[in-house]
Amino acid sequence: MATRSEIQVTFGKRGYVAPVLVGTEGEHAVDISKLRTETGFITYDEGYANTGSCKSAITYINGEKGILRYRGYPIEELARHSNFIESAYLVIYGELPNASQLERFRNRILENAGIHEALRTIVAGFPMAAHPMAELSAMLNALGCYYPELASNDRKQDLENFDKTTTVLISRIRTLAAMGYRYRNGLPVTYPRRGYNYCENFLHMMFSYPGEDSQIHPDVAKTLDTLMLLHIDHEQNCSTSTVRMVGSGGANLFASVAAGVCALWGPMHGGANQAVVEMLTKIAAEGDDGSKFVERAKSGGERLMGFGHRVYKSYDPRAKILQKQCDKIIEILGREDPLLQIARRLEEIARNDKYFQTRNLYPNVDFYSGIILRALNIPVDMFPVIFAMGRLPGWIAQWKEMAQRPSGRIYRPRQIYIGERERHFVPLTERA
Repeated sequence: MATRSEIQVTFGKRGYVAPVLVGTEGEHAVDISKLRTETGFITYDEGYANTGSCKSAITYINGEKGILRYRGYPIEELARHSNFIESAYLVIYGELPNASQLERFRNRILENAGIHEALRTIVAGFPMAAHPMAELSAMLNALGCYYPELASNDRKQDLENFDKTTTVLISRIRTLAAMGYRYRNGLPVTYPRRGYNYCENFLHMMFSYPGEDSQIHPDVAKTLDTLMLLHIDHEQNCSTSTVRMVGSGGANLFASVAAGVCALWGPMHGGANQAVVEMLTKIAAEGDDGSKFVERAKSGGERLMGFGHRVYKSYDPRAKILQKQCDKIIEILGREDPLLQIARRLEEIARNDKYFQTRNLYPNVDFYSGIILRALNIPVDMFPVIFAMGRLPGWIAQWKEMAQRPSGRIYRPRQIYIGERERHFVPLTERA
């Protein structure tokens, strides 16, 4: 970042000179870090839509042009040539790994796939109706209890052990997710298998049975791998900002990503693809092909899930990639899902209807990811879990970037107080 110019702001007779910061992609920001100290004023920006909370070198988004890059690499190139684990390394460490670095990273993830047997007891102790995201957040915190040297809340020590913590988390989040699914469905736990890659092992632990020589279709695993790659990082969204904020208080990586899971759980964030399938199910139950639902949505009577994006004002670049994967996986699995027919009808309407075109309401990543996960037989309430598994490397990278800041200041937003002015206590006997 470099200071190019400045802006003069006047508050009555008081003036404030705000430096203008310019990012490497030409983004401009007004630095107000000393505004309150010098003027007594703060800014008000509900939802932080116009507020930069940090400087980051991890992910760049240009929503107007439909651009998403990890460490400078276009998401389209990574989806075409890379995979989830290699891209995770890139996001976390800043550069693509060479062959030996990638092999060591993969091997550490494979070696850390198993979990302490005592954790099985904790997983088994959850009620059968417990939501998978509640379990996942709790289990990530519990996992840290078995690694006190990695979850010390001593910033220097946590950074020294960062590499090991990273591989423990990336590897075992899938084991914990699969184990929770098996217990909720009364199935025996299946352990990781050597020779399988990251996503093959997750599908194996989810759906294989003891004594069976299960074979994971490579294209099925590749589709899941691509979906997770596309979700690795997405700037300072709700869950990522949560991870950085929790970590800024000195919390270790286990606690910080567990908080990220809780933030991701919400239906407006990580549950958006679940909402897509629920919408399609509702449309099917009404015997509609989607046309009537769209008309109600245009008049404000329904909310069309999976279309449009707060950041992207043109087509979501991730959606373009997943659209092809979606068609491919449906063909491979040979499942003529009636919900897929409705989804294709909605997509066709959105592409040709001026109402959607003028509002840039194109299918987004949640639209296609919901259909893909349904095709893979992932339970709907586990959709956010898959999102969390994909987003984990981004959270880790963001925590590291925050933890290595020279200032080390805790995040502490201000507020505009709108409550009662000063009042004085009245004894109970004197109150009307």
